[in-house]
Amino acid sequence: MLTLDGVTIAYDGRPAVVDASLALEDGHVLAVLGPSGSGKSTMLRAIAGLEPTAAGRICWDGADLAAVPTHKRGFALMFQDGQLFGHLTVARNVGYALRLRRTPGAASRVRELLALVGLSGYEDRLPATLSGGERQRVALARSLAVQPRLLLLDEPLSALDAGLRERLAADLRDILRQAGTTALMVTHDQEEAFAVADRLAVMRDGRIVQQGDIAQVWRAPADAETALFLGYARVLSGAPAAALLRAAELPAAPAVAVRRSALVVAASGPLSGTVASGRVTPEQIRLVVDVDGIGELDAVARLDSHPGAGDRVALVVDASRLAPTPYAG
Repeated sequence: MLTLDGVTIAYDGRPAVVDASLALEDGHVLAVLGPSGSGKSTMLRAIAGLEPTAAGRICWDGADLAAVPTHKRGFALMFQDGQLFGHLTVARNVGYALRLRRTPGAASRVRELLALVGLSGYEDRLPATLSGGERQRVALARSLAVQPRLLLLDEPLSALDAGLRERLAADLRDILRQAGTTALMVTHDQEEAFAVADRLAVMRDGRIVQQGDIAQVWRAPADAETALFLGYARVLSGAPAAALLRAAELPAAPAVAVRRSALVVAASGPLSGTVASGRVTPEQIRLVVDVDGIGELDAVARLDSHPGAGDRVALVVDASRLAPTPYAG
């Protein structure tokens, strides 16, 4: 089990990570989600032993790692570009650490890992002949080769295009679960975090502002800024929040975070408003509606409904796409 207790990391006296505390149990995958510059990669490097801490403790199973060098921590680190050896074949890249350790049965282990990441038959290929997604699979197999007690992933999919990133995120989740690997991944991409991890920590300005299982963090963001970063479109408070919660038949709360598709145009509904603008996508019409008593909110409509700017529409609320919150937005 990995624990961070009050970890602070500073450069030239300026803190990059402030009083960070985390807990990651064996067999789980934790995503640390935050914008660029939030301190998440710095924290990852400190866990790996590549950055000194100014305060706090990083422990594994209760043992302080402060005096343990990187190569003796039993952790593996995978970077966003994979960093494969260009002159080595796929098999020799995957088996590199096994050869250094003179591990018996290394060739069999390499074949097993390539099957796990869906690259059986690629043993003799060179990295230059592989696609970006294939290179990342090789890097993942190499990271798993020595069965690390913790796998650290530094934005492992950010260099890939959107479609490939989405597909590989699902594969990464399945591979980690099948291997039973405990992993900590840092990313700025919400969808990637949701697809790969089962636990989530949100980091902002060097601080962990919220952590918990994915559903818990998603349904109850810690504050308005966290809600917006997680992908909610608006945060309402006061009378507008009260009106929307009544329409959704949800209990009153100081504020509510609202997804873009929380409001749906229907023949009748508890809310009404005037369409301000709209655009057509292949699946639905996305609208901005000036909702009576609330203000402008996003809404969706069926392709055959044809609402346009200035039209009056009725709206129903999908309560599953709202997050009533205890903070004022």
